[in-house]
Amino acid sequence: MNPVRKYPVGIQTFSEIRKGNYVYIDKTDLIWEMTRMKYVFLSRPRRFGKSLLTTTLDSYFKGQKELFEGLKIMDLETEWEQYPVIHVDLSVTKAETTVEGLRTTLIRLLDQYREIYGYGSEYEISPGGIFSGLIHRAYKQTGKQVAVIIDEYDAPLLDKLHTPELLDGFRNVMQDFYVQLKANEAMIRFCFITGITKFSQLSIFSTINNLTNISMDDKYAAICGITEEELATDMAPDIAMLAEEYECSDEEMHDKLKKQYDGYRFAKKSPDMYNPFSLLKCFNQRDIANYWFESGTPTFLIRQMQHYRTDITTLDRMDVPASAFDRPTEAMTNALPLLYQSGYLTIKGYDRLSQLYTLSMPNQEVRIGFTEGLLPAYIGLEGADVQTGFALKLWQALKKNDIDLAMQEIKAYFAGLPYVEGFQKKLAEVKNYEGFYEWSLYLIFSMLNVYVRTQVKCAGGRTDVVVLMPDTTYVFELKVNGTAQEALDQINSKGYALPYETEGRKVVKIGVAFERETMTVGEYLVE
Repeated sequence: MNPVRKYPVGIQTFSEIRKGNYVYIDKTDLIWEMTRMKYVFLSRPRRFGKSLLTTTLDSYFKGQKELFEGLKIMDLETEWEQYPVIHVDLSVTKAETTVEGLRTTLIRLLDQYREIYGYGSEYEISPGGIFSGLIHRAYKQTGKQVAVIIDEYDAPLLDKLHTPELLDGFRNVMQDFYVQLKANEAMIRFCFITGITKFSQLSIFSTINNLTNISMDDKYAAICGITEEELATDMAPDIAMLAEEYECSDEEMHDKLKKQYDGYRFAKKSPDMYNPFSLLKCFNQRDIANYWFESGTPTFLIRQMQHYRTDITTLDRMDVPASAFDRPTEAMTNALPLLYQSGYLTIKGYDRLSQLYTLSMPNQEVRIGFTEGLLPAYIGLEGADVQTGFALKLWQALKKNDIDLAMQEIKAYFAGLPYVEGFQKKLAEVKNYEGFYEWSLYLIFSMLNVYVRTQVKCAGGRTDVVVLMPDTTYVFELKVNGTAQEALDQINSKGYALPYETEGRKVVKIGVAFERETMTVGEYLVE
C-alpha cells in the first residue's frame, strides 16, 4: 500500500501548505527570478495556481525564510529582507452590481492595512486615495519600499463587459485605484498583478509604461501548473497510489492522467502543463473525473460567445497570429481571446515561418466540460441529458463500425431529449438551418473526445462534418431541405472524401436528411 500524502485541495495559501506539510510543487526559483523585475503582469486561467503564487510572493517579501526551507529559492536568496506588503484579492468584488458597492468593498479590503499603518487624513475618501495613503505611510513608517500584490485584478469587470452603464462606472473606480501604482513608483519595491484577461483601457496598462507582461514568456511558462517532468518525479508516489487504486501499471496511469489533464501551453516553447487543481483533486479523490467545471462554465464567457455569435464548430483547431488571441479585452472582435485566456483553448504549436499559433482544446476534461457548458446556450439541451447512457452506446457503435446502430442512436437521441425551458422560440428559428445540426453533431462527437471538424474545405467545396476515429474516417453531408440521396451524391460529386482515402483509414460516407418538424434524423444512406 502506497503512503497517503496530503493534497492542498481548496488551499491556496503558501504558509498553510508549508506548515501543514501538504504536497507542494517547487516553483520558487522562477518566483525569485521574477522578483528581480518591478512591475509584473501574469494572465492564467482560473484554478491554475495564481492565488498560490500571490501568497508565496506575500511570504517571500515578508521575509518568512522558515517557510522556504528545502526549496530551490534557498540557493538563490541570501538577504531575506523584510518589506511591507499590501496584498489585495479582488475576487470578492465579483458579486458587486453597483459602483457604490464596489467602492465599499475596495475600502473594506484596504481596512486591514489601515489598522496597521493608520487611517491617514480626511481627504483619503476614495479607494484610490486610501490605497495611495497606505503606500506612503507604509514606506515612511518602515523605511522600506512596499510590495504590492493584486490577485484577480479583472474580477470587478468581467461580468460587466456588455453593460456600458455599469462598465464605465466600474472602470472609473478601478482606474483611480490602479493609477496609484504609477504615481507612487518611488515607494514600490515590487508590484505583481494577476488575472484572467487584459483590459487595455485601465490605467494599469495605459499609464504603467514599464509593466512587464510575462503571460507568454517562455521563461515563465511553467510558473503556474504542473509540468510533465514534475508529475513524473515529484508526484511519482501519487501516480503509483492511483495506479494501485485502478489496478493498472504506473505507465498506464500516467497516460490516463495525461489524456485527462495535460495539454496546456502558454508560450512558444512552453512545456505541456497539467491543470493543478484537477490533478491534485484527482489524487485526493482517487478518481479520474472532470473537476475543473464543478463551479460551472463562467457566465462572462458564455455571454461573450453569445454576444459575438461564436461558431463553436470552428474552435477545436485553428491557426492564428498572436494578435488574434493575445489582445486586450476591449479590443476583442470575437470571443477567441477570452476562450484562450480562460483556458478553453491553448497553444498546441507555433510555426516560426508563418508566425502562426495552433490553438486547440487542451485535454479531455476541457472538451467534455466545454460541451456540457455550451449545450444549453447553443442547442438548448441540458448536458446531463446528453451524458446519460447515450455517449457510451454511440462510442461502442462507432468502435464496432456499426453505422446503422450509431445512426439509430443519434436519431433516438435527437428525438427523445428535452430542451431547456424558454428555448422553443430559438428552435423555431433554426430548425430549417443546417448549421444547427452541424453544431449538434459537433458537440455530440466532441463529448466523446473524438476529433471532429465542420465545414472542412476541400477542392470541391466544404464538407459539413468529418469525424476521425482511430481506424475510420466518417464524412457527413447534412440536408434539411433535401434527401439523403442528394446528400450522398454531393459527397461523391464534390469529392469530399478524396482527401482521406490515402490516410490508411476506412472511409465511410453518410448522407443524412433531417426532418424539420421532429428535428431528428429522417433518413440516411451509407456508402
